[in-house]
Amino acid sequence: MERPTLKQLIDQGATEFESRLPGVLVRLRIGLLGVINRVLAGGLSALYKYAERLNKQVWADTCDDEELPKHGARWDVPQIEAAAATGVVQFAGTNGATITAGTVLQRADEVQYTTDSVGTIEAGVALVPVTAVVAGQAGNAMLATQLTLTTTVPNVNAVATVATAISGGADVEKPEAWRARILARKRKPPQGGNKDDYKEWALQVPGVTRAWVYPKELGAPTVVVRFVRDDDASLIPDAGEVAAVQAYMDVKRPVTADLIVVAPVAVPQDFTIQLVPDNLATRAKVEAELLDLYRREAEPGGTMLLTHQREAISIAEGETDHVLIAPTVSQTHTIGQLPVLGAITWL
Repeated sequence: MERPTLKQLIDQGATEFESRLPGVLVRLRIGLLGVINRVLAGGLSALYKYAERLNKQVWADTCDDEELPKHGARWDVPQIEAAAATGVVQFAGTNGATITAGTVLQRADEVQYTTDSVGTIEAGVALVPVTAVVAGQAGNAMLATQLTLTTTVPNVNAVATVATAISGGADVEKPEAWRARILARKRKPPQGGNKDDYKEWALQVPGVTRAWVYPKELGAPTVVVRFVRDDDASLIPDAGEVAAVQAYMDVKRPVTADLIVVAPVAVPQDFTIQLVPDNLATRAKVEAELLDLYRREAEPGGTMLLTHQREAISIAEGETDHVLIAPTVSQTHTIGQLPVLGAITWL
């Protein structure tokens, strides 16, 4: 039932007054009863709006973001907290020099890291594990990134280098991703280790945005899981991120299953597009629509349909016409290959 509009409530109120007080002029705006009727209708309209809002909060798919914790608690689906990035840093200096645990390093953009254990310079270098001070995606750092000591360490160079990518950092789960997991829990209750359970376990790891499950891919007792981290600089997870998902899911999986977590292999698809109108704003909208298409439909071993790619370009805001020169056919992929958006050439 739709909520009545204010005008409908005013008309209903006037009809009610007229039925009980024959001859009164309720519909005159300047009359006393007309004013009273409009005041009552306004109050009733506000009451309807409040009741409508309360009704929306009852359902996880329509509730406001601030109500999600209640639904998450009810279905035992807590919001995934932010995770701190970890990795290994290489120090250089004089043999025998020591880097104590808790030593602080800083990136050029002032993101800081602390050493997790004691390191001693041997053969001129020391490899020491580090963790980002603040949890979140911003703590991720690429291989060979330079970090600077915030305080002097005797006989150790002030600048250290990231030896293995500092990864695994993730921001707190976004409301819409959390809402989707709550709805999935309601629609597909746990089954003790079926395909949907494996997908949900993978998505519980901070930073994981999409996951695919392949039962028996390598034989009868095996379950292969592939996943990506769309919000990272590279959506393909590195070895440390794969190991983190493997470790988390090993605790959840049935003991009889042989779980294998691997990263998909990215297969970029380049595009050549003749766009009308051809300007930076429209190009950006087209690229955004293609990225959204790949995030919604791309999966390892799947097919990217040419018709969907054309549609994504056509619905981009500002586009009035286009010619898709490449690709010319739908693209199929083998097991483990994940289609991703490549370079776009504009003609």
